[in-house]
Amino acid sequence: MTNYRNAVLFLALAAVWGSAFVAIKAGLRAGFEPVLFAAVRYDVAGVIMLAYAARVTDQWRPRSRADWTTVGIAAVLIIAAYHAFLFVGETSPGVSSAAAAVLVGLGPVFTTGFARAFLPSERLSVVGVAGILLGLVGVVVLSDPNFANLLGESTVGELLVALAAASFALGSVLTQRVDDDLAIETLEAWAMLIGAVLMHLLSLGMGETQAIPDSSDALWALAYLSLAASAAGFLVYFELLDRLGPIEINMVSYVAPVFAAAGGVVVTNEPVTSNVVLGFLVIFAGFCLLKRRALADEIEKVRTSWA
Repeated sequence: MTNYRNAVLFLALAAVWGSAFVAIKAGLRAGFEPVLFAAVRYDVAGVIMLAYAARVTDQWRPRSRADWTTVGIAAVLIIAAYHAFLFVGETSPGVSSAAAAVLVGLGPVFTTGFARAFLPSERLSVVGVAGILLGLVGVVVLSDPNFANLLGESTVGELLVALAAASFALGSVLTQRVDDDLAIETLEAWAMLIGAVLMHLLSLGMGETQAIPDSSDALWALAYLSLAASAAGFLVYFELLDRLGPIEINMVSYVAPVFAAAGGVVVTNEPVTSNVVLGFLVIFAGFCLLKRRALADEIEKVRTSWA
């Protein structure tokens, strides 16, 4: 029953986060400044989650140094850095919702690499190194860079989205290394609020116009991202992170592109190019190399359960 519940939550999270890429694109097209958009999203989500944490937990705020360390890591890397890189990257016309989702699919590759780096007893094998390199090749295939103009708008946008994936992966690994006693709701609320403050400061430093568009598209995008993708989505994410660990939960980024591609076609009329599909397959192949033993064990468990 627990495995079934985990699977349902996993698919729900993939659907919500995959469609979030489409909502980001819609909000940006409606006139939102990218970093301000991300900051306001977490202003709303953070306040909601803090009220929720105060209601359902006995510890509505961090208390120990370990608690604040975990909150700080999540606020800086999982909330602020990830979303600033992602939202700015998606402003590039050449970065579709599907392409952004696939680039975020580098997350499990980055997560595995960071996990090895922060666990000295573990070392990557030759095959593991090949898996990481294959993931990077997938990014090159997807971006289809113009070597005569490597700093073109599309290439830079895709690199920023890849940096977003790296930030999220590092945050996932580091939060698991800290021995804290925070409830998931409390961690999520404070990480969102502090991350939002950091993004507001970044937005001001970048000289963004501090105005919220009043169009229906902008407001619907903000509402969806704040309530579904952020408040509810991260609640599910942190719960599954505790149950499955950073590598397994970040596999959600391999399912999310399906929902992002479908939403992009329906909502914003974005085409799904062959480079996006091929890049996804190459990145996924790299992850399979990295996690070949764990995947083999899972396949054997499924085979045995159906025997």
